[in-house]
Amino acid sequence: MSRMIQLENLHKGYQVDGHIVPALQGIDLSIEKGEIFGVIGHSGAGKSTLIRCINLLERPTSGRVVVDGTDLMNLDDRQLQEQRRQIGMIFQHFNLLSSATVAENVAFPLKLAKRPKAEIEQKVTELLTLVGLEAHRNKYPAQLSGGQKQRVGIARALASDPKVLLCDEATSALDPQTTNSILALLRDINRKLGLTIVLITHEMHVIRAVCDRVAVIDGGKIVEMGNVVDVFLKPQHPTTQEFVEQVADSVELKEIVSHEKADKDRTMIRITFLGSQTYQPVLFQTMLETGTPFNILQGTISRMKDTPYGQLIVELEADQEQVNKTIGSLRQRGLEVEVI
Repeated sequence: MSRMIQLENLHKGYQVDGHIVPALQGIDLSIEKGEIFGVIGHSGAGKSTLIRCINLLERPTSGRVVVDGTDLMNLDDRQLQEQRRQIGMIFQHFNLLSSATVAENVAFPLKLAKRPKAEIEQKVTELLTLVGLEAHRNKYPAQLSGGQKQRVGIARALASDPKVLLCDEATSALDPQTTNSILALLRDINRKLGLTIVLITHEMHVIRAVCDRVAVIDGGKIVEMGNVVDVFLKPQHPTTQEFVEQVADSVELKEIVSHEKADKDRTMIRITFLGSQTYQPVLFQTMLETGTPFNILQGTISRMKDTPYGQLIVELEADQEQVNKTIGSLRQRGLEVEVI
């Protein structure tokens, strides 16, 4: 893969009561062509500022913003406007023209670019079909649901055939079912068009559903970054651990751990399965071989984008030697095992 976006030593500060308040501090980030990259953080962490620096809606105080080989910080206004056509953006509250129809909203950037009328008509039809709204082309935004409005926003953002799509909290105003349908659409667009997608969110399930890699931002700094599978299953920073707990049964787990701690001949382990292992009877085979009695206290099977994974909390009723033997056998089979 080759690089689509490169942010180097990015700083952004705002003047407040005569003082500079830092919003971003030394951000270094590389995003590859064709990947879906997520940025997650709490409110005020700097994620909105970060995504708006990518197309210079917010101009960084210092640093470099390179998109597809061009440093946007070195461009004049006309050149920057030209480059921005290569960067589509969708917003939390849709930002649609209320007095324009669905088709007119999608056509708007094409009219600004003075494209021929026949070309605009063809492109609008093509995009409305892509987002599943062809039957609603003559409706107005007030007649649409939240999910339909966001689909219009996506179609409009794709009108100029951008190389990059920025999603600024694109699903946070939507209910869970609608969120899932929009995320499925973004995955579909990413695959069909090979589009590089950058999305920011405060919801870990959004990252888990669509992203290839993720950066966790806290206090204007990136505190953790990596493949979603690695970050999700082995969160290192306390902020990341908080977000992972959003989609994990952590409360129940804490209750189980505190309830079961008393017995010294019982050991609790967390076993993580990835990929094809998730659907194989590895645990059963191991326990059969080692003769270790066990109880499954908690378990889940899910997916992170295209990767199936599972986690089991298992109680082993055995002495330490037998426990070590069992854990060793599980690890030999390629499983992640952690003693809780």
